[in-house]
Amino acid sequence: MKVNDHSSKGFFLNRPWVWLGIIILCVVAGISYAKINNRLGDTPSLNQPLYDVQEGPLSISISVAGTIQARDKVIIKSELEGQNTILYLIPEGEKVKEGDLLVELDSSSLQDGLVDQSISVQNAEAAYINARENLAIVESQAQSDIDQAQLSFDFAKLDLNKYEDGEYPKLLDERMSGIKLKEEELSQAAETLRWSEILYKEKYLSQTAYQKDELAANRAQIDLDLAKADLELLQEYEYKRQIEQLSSDVKQAEMALERTNRQANASIVQASAELQAKLSEFERQKGKLEKLNDQISKAKIYAPQDGLVVYATSVNQSWRGNNEPLDEGQQVRERQELIHLPTTSSYIAEVKIHESSLEKIRLNLPVVITIEALPGKTYYGQVETIAPLPDAQSVFMNPDLKVYKTQIAISGDGEDLRSGMSCQSEIVIDQFEKTTYIPVQAVLRIADQPTVFVAKGSDLEQRVVELGPDNNRLVQIISGLTEGEKVLLTPPLSAAEVKDEGKIDQLKDIPEMELPAKTNGRGPSAGERGEGQPGMQEQGNRGDRPRGPRNGDDTAAEGGGRRGDGGNRQNMSEEEREAMRQRFQNMTPEERDALRRNRQNREGGGGQGQPGEGRGQREHGAD
Repeated sequence: MKVNDHSSKGFFLNRPWVWLGIIILCVVAGISYAKINNRLGDTPSLNQPLYDVQEGPLSISISVAGTIQARDKVIIKSELEGQNTILYLIPEGEKVKEGDLLVELDSSSLQDGLVDQSISVQNAEAAYINARENLAIVESQAQSDIDQAQLSFDFAKLDLNKYEDGEYPKLLDERMSGIKLKEEELSQAAETLRWSEILYKEKYLSQTAYQKDELAANRAQIDLDLAKADLELLQEYEYKRQIEQLSSDVKQAEMALERTNRQANASIVQASAELQAKLSEFERQKGKLEKLNDQISKAKIYAPQDGLVVYATSVNQSWRGNNEPLDEGQQVRERQELIHLPTTSSYIAEVKIHESSLEKIRLNLPVVITIEALPGKTYYGQVETIAPLPDAQSVFMNPDLKVYKTQIAISGDGEDLRSGMSCQSEIVIDQFEKTTYIPVQAVLRIADQPTVFVAKGSDLEQRVVELGPDNNRLVQIISGLTEGEKVLLTPPLSAAEVKDEGKIDQLKDIPEMELPAKTNGRGPSAGERGEGQPGMQEQGNRGDRPRGPRNGDDTAAEGGGRRGDGGNRQNMSEEEREAMRQRFQNMTPEERDALRRNRQNREGGGGQGQPGEGRGQREHGAD
């Protein structure tokens, strides 16, 4: 019997049609399994996890990490210029009184410069005193020269007036009086000569006496002529010459006075300018000396008030990358923060809000704060300030990260708090005593509408819902769901690829608009994911055959790549579409017809997919 069973098995195994049947059965089973997997990939299954729609209290909040900072504090900075070494540093955490030494910086180079600067100040002061005395001398000499020139001018005017009003009238009177006297003498001499001539004719007078009287009469005539000539000379020559000379003397004296004034003023101005320059130099040198003394005094930093010492490096995270704790021997720069001294016992929490959550945050929102270093303690506060611009440090480290510094005022007395402590702040945005909510991962946006998949018996119903705020875990459902319904927690992502057909139909009316080809529901192909580049050869999943661009539609099904910007134009904004519509409306009828013909020619020339371009056929996005 056993031999018969063995023979039967051998009989079937030796038959070729048996092996062929087995192979066909395996192929059919594999194809069926593949189809079932594909169908399950596109259609939600009830074997996937579901969530019962809840109704109850819901808190909408945002949890962010931050740092505790003193609300009011005095920031101690280095005020020494340049880089300086710390010689002494008070230990962190020590309580100090007003006037206690906090930091001492190296000022040896300043001490050396102080000696040289003191000598420069003395030299500048000596030069200033010399210039001041020189100015006094110049002013005195200038005044003396001006007085002398003024006196000469006054004397010249007096000489002119003296001659014109005194000497000339006197000389004129003398000359005219002399002429009258000479005329009288001539008259007497002529009368004497007339009688002498009568007596000489009568022989009563000798010839000698007669000749003597005749000589006297001639002399008197000559004297009269000379006196008249002197008067004419005085009036015609001497007077004019003397007036011109004296007038010239007056003018020369006046010009000399003006030159003296100008020269004196120039000398005084020059001496004053020199004095001012020396004074400025003296003041500059004194200022440098005072600055050195001030810098040396700032090398030692004292506590302006009582407080607790907190190093700035323990509080601030510098974007410069130097997070090394402050210590003696370190180099510090000017205006670098060294120590924080809290002035009150109140604190704030400083957090950074991501730009995606900025719309939810507003002032005076309540905040629940927990401190990592103080487990079991809870603090409360409210949002006090929100920065109007992104944090520069975060932008510098990562240009794609935009966070906004936000300060949260902590209520009450934070005597257990310390600056620099790490905290977790939960900003309560809204609270609902009773509302409907589901997890955020159960919501899928299909055609720009929030959609969930609701279990209905053995099937799933696709339903559009109205959403409220969310806390990144749970989202409020305003309408569309009721308590107790079950929603799919892992909705199929392929459903989110459904396009808005209404928008695509609107784009058909725009000339030269390239619409994407419709897919078969299995998601974008390798080429449609943007692997192709404009103007370059593409390769499909089969054949590796290079293809050129098509006119109009550049979309290939499954195996092909897509070129051009048709996919980007599908995501055009309403403003861009309106601009293209306006451009189309402004065209003439002939231009519109030409554009339509060109578009039809491009669409009609597509044809079927070429061998080696993939498994599917090309579809026109506009048809």
